[in-house]
Amino acid sequence: MTGPRAAVDGTAPAEVWHRISTPASTVGAWLPDGPLGASLGDGLARVEAALATAVDSDHSFVSEAAGHLMAAGGKRFRPMLALLAAQLGDAQAPDVVRAAVVCELTHLATLYHDDVMDEASVRRGAPSANSRWTNSVAILTGDFLFARASDILADLGPEAVRIQARTFERLVTGQIRETVGARPGEDRVTHYLEVLADKTGSLVATSARFGATFAGVDPALVEALTRFGELVGVAFQLSDDLLDIVSEDGASGKSPGTDLREGIATLPALIALTGDDPAEERLRELVARPLSDDTEHAEALALLRGSTALARATEVLRDYAARAQASLADVPAGEVREALAALCDYVVTRTS
Repeated sequence: MTGPRAAVDGTAPAEVWHRISTPASTVGAWLPDGPLGASLGDGLARVEAALATAVDSDHSFVSEAAGHLMAAGGKRFRPMLALLAAQLGDAQAPDVVRAAVVCELTHLATLYHDDVMDEASVRRGAPSANSRWTNSVAILTGDFLFARASDILADLGPEAVRIQARTFERLVTGQIRETVGARPGEDRVTHYLEVLADKTGSLVATSARFGATFAGVDPALVEALTRFGELVGVAFQLSDDLLDIVSEDGASGKSPGTDLREGIATLPALIALTGDDPAEERLRELVARPLSDDTEHAEALALLRGSTALARATEVLRDYAARAQASLADVPAGEVREALAALCDYVVTRTS
């Protein structure tokens, strides 16, 4: 049987290597050059090989469905952060790649489920699994990836299993809270940021934790990197929110204003909705509902791009990035800290 155990050291059987050319990461220009960059590139190639094997199955359709989103690319943000955190210890420890793969498989699995819940038709520029096949196939494929992640995780020890279980609890809690919405009397912006911390920040935090832990980094430093991961993870999602509005050409991977069209209230829209500026009354009226009409959608997008709500949302993003950077105070000076600091700058300035 093919499966994740064949890939836990970052190798892959010969029949899988034809799928792997160069690492799929597109995380941006913040990545360092020189020996550190080369080490990260090598680590990511090993992660990519392990992912290719982890999504493989004896059944061709299962392999096709499970590999669908992985083949579509992605930033590999979580495994890259794990690999970078590991540079503060023994970056070549075999469990580092295993842990990075667990985090990326978990992330991929959640995407399959998210697309079903959001009724999304496109993911990473390709048809979503639910639109290409069915909701049932997408849900079961996500479950398959969770199972493969758990199989690899079992070799990392009971503490890793416990951390992953608590992370998964937060992922699910965040999704439930997002689905239910803010409760009566609950501030909608606060609720939204807490949801992001659970749905996105928790797994990014665990990626940093796992990379550092399995590289043998000092526990106090592991905690600092975990805090960094959660903050920068929320910042990364907030930058996605802003890109959905300000991207003129779909460079973010989806058509500009997709969230507006689908009635998804991200931070800029929520700030607009909770505001009372008379000049933005029309904007509040538009973003309060899905915008299927092209004219209204274009109007809302133009108003939001010039709004104080967008400016305030940008300040929230900058605040999270600054807090993430401040959490690096305990990280030893050097290339790794410089790369993590560059990541904080990148999430504020990224264009894709």
